Amino acid sequence: MVSKHLDYQSDTTEAILSMTSTQEAGDVTQEAIGTPTRFHGRYKDRMKMYATAGTVAEYLNNHALWFSRCADPMKVEALGKNGYALVIGRFGSFGYEVEPKIGLELLPPQEGVYRICTIPIPDYHAPGYDVDYRAALQLQENVGNNSSTRLSEMTQVEWELDLSVYIHFPKFIQRLPKSLVLSTGERLLNQVVRQVSRRLTRKVQEDFHQSLGIPFPDCSKKK
Repeated sequence: MVSKHLDYQSDTTEAILSMTSTQEAGDVTQEAIGTPTRFHGRYKDRMKMYATAGTVAEYLNNHALWFSRCADPMKVEALGKNGYALVIGRFGSFGYEVEPKIGLELLPPQEGVYRICTIPIPDYHAPGYDVDYRAALQLQENVGNNSSTRLSEMTQVEWELDLSVYIHFPKFIQRLPKSLVLSTGERLLNQVVRQVSRRLTRKVQEDFHQSLGIPFPDCSKKK
């Protein structure tokens, strides 16, 4: 499970995608004024890959072969050699919604650390929001003792994410209590990160093991 330096609320029956606006985003962003509101979170998690660190590193370095299909259903567009433009989905609350589109660059590893950061998307101006995404991944090679699958090699990919989202709210949102806007925004941000990271982690694990013909014992436990 993704962990956060601030406590998560437990899962609820409220679906993220149902928290959508009855107004068009273009109608409300035109009224946005003042200083943007910042929502921030730090997250960390890990995923198991049943192979040597060298094999996992080779897979991660060839992200052009797996990133787009593992990010599905998010829309992905390549930006140069190491960059991608992603449409995350449509999210919102209080009758206001955004459809975040961000540019990410998957940098080559330096001293064993893989970093991902935001980059500009050519000819695109984010309507009413800005995103600062900074992630770091490291590989920790271990020896597994899974007698049932006879897997003896396992590498753990540990990642941390520092994420800030700045939103220029329209006037009708700015009339609400700031504490309510902040608490709701932070909760929604946590839900989005948790949902996206879980799905992406599962798809990367499955794609890695399937592409190399390696059995993945955790697959049967995923739902």
